[in-house]
Amino acid sequence: MNASITLLALLLTTAGDLETPRDWPQWRGPNHDGSVDASDLPTDFSKTEKVRWTVSLPGPGAGTPLVLGERVLVSSIDEAAGSFVAICLDRESGEERWRRKPDSGYRPAGNGGETWLHDRSNYASPSPVTDGERAVFFFGNGDLVAYDMAGEALWARNLQEDYGQFTFQWTFSASPTLWEETLFVQILQRDTKVYGHGEDGNPSFLLAIDPDTGETRFKHVRPSNARKESLESYATPTPFVGEDGRKELLIVGGDVVTGHDPATGAELWRWGGWNPDHREEWWRLVPSVVVGGGHALVCAPKRAPVFAVRLGGEGDLGEEGLVWQSEGRRNPVSSDVPTPLFYRDRFFVLSDVANALSRVHPATGEVEWTIELPGRDRWRSSPTGADGHIWCMDHAGDVVIVNPDDGSIENEIAMGEEDADKIRSSIAVAHDHLFIRTNTRLFCVGG
Repeated sequence: MNASITLLALLLTTAGDLETPRDWPQWRGPNHDGSVDASDLPTDFSKTEKVRWTVSLPGPGAGTPLVLGERVLVSSIDEAAGSFVAICLDRESGEERWRRKPDSGYRPAGNGGETWLHDRSNYASPSPVTDGERAVFFFGNGDLVAYDMAGEALWARNLQEDYGQFTFQWTFSASPTLWEETLFVQILQRDTKVYGHGEDGNPSFLLAIDPDTGETRFKHVRPSNARKESLESYATPTPFVGEDGRKELLIVGGDVVTGHDPATGAELWRWGGWNPDHREEWWRLVPSVVVGGGHALVCAPKRAPVFAVRLGGEGDLGEEGLVWQSEGRRNPVSSDVPTPLFYRDRFFVLSDVANALSRVHPATGEVEWTIELPGRDRWRSSPTGADGHIWCMDHAGDVVIVNPDDGSIENEIAMGEEDADKIRSSIAVAHDHLFIRTNTRLFCVGG
């Protein structure tokens, strides 16, 4: 009898940490597109009203909080200690379950003995990822660490130590993807030194890692004819399964989008058309690929159009790979930083260069509505779709709630600090609650 009770308790405890459609286990949510199933989310909250709990964070970070079962995972800079931290909170109460200081010990030579850090960003820009068995945290200095759900360290390594110093103009910030029992990280970087760091000839590559041991399964070099900064990508790999069952991992950067076999890394297809003849040298790419309506949506940088690309192809797709593209450089359907949302059978493109949000038909590219977003601050957090609303947040921490049907603004709510700036974390939704991260606090709203 006691053994049966013990087994039942173990099963219930484990089930609490298994991924469900209501969790938010990675940067763009359970569907990799910014959407999630939810209900009863409040639209009239504030920093004090309808807040289930709020906790102070030790410093800023652009990583989106993750929610799985009864746990909330968040990475952050610890400004007082001059380090970064991995934190696990209780979803119901906000109580801290554990806090760890990830540190592989890697200290590269040069730059005063410190890893390259651009003054506009910090190392806690990548979002963690979890599958309920382990939580993986990645930081801009290359530290990649895994814990079990109780906070016990499983493994740690540094990708710069293993594969050479990164060559990025900005602090590296791509989030990892955990899919098919494999951890994927894309390192798409320039092939020449920048600001004195990195090495000439550095390759760009897709890395597959065993999430149980931290050991590399494969490193697939990804070639590109792009030049200088246009080789750099800060995007995150996007999983896709076609109607025929073919599995692909989509990565973008170096002036092309490519589909890869997740088992081997082999390139299945590629398409690139936003930088003809690679004339632009300063077109680093930030938004990740979003799949919707049978197409892959790719955002070219700096007011350039967005492009819908056919999926399921082979080799270089050429002109036949393009389904549609938005209009010229002054069109509001453009994004330099935010990754678009796919929600209720439509793409929603948030433009940080035009301060606008647009609803776009995935089959034709028809712009069904465009609205101007309020305020003067940049909109660089990626939009979230849940419970019949679109949730956006700007650099100041002002949350705007938009009706996806007609583009009407339903509410504007200030959640940032008085002098807040550069808030970039996307709003996560899980278990019918909003998880809103500012530079100093994490709010759980709802219930």
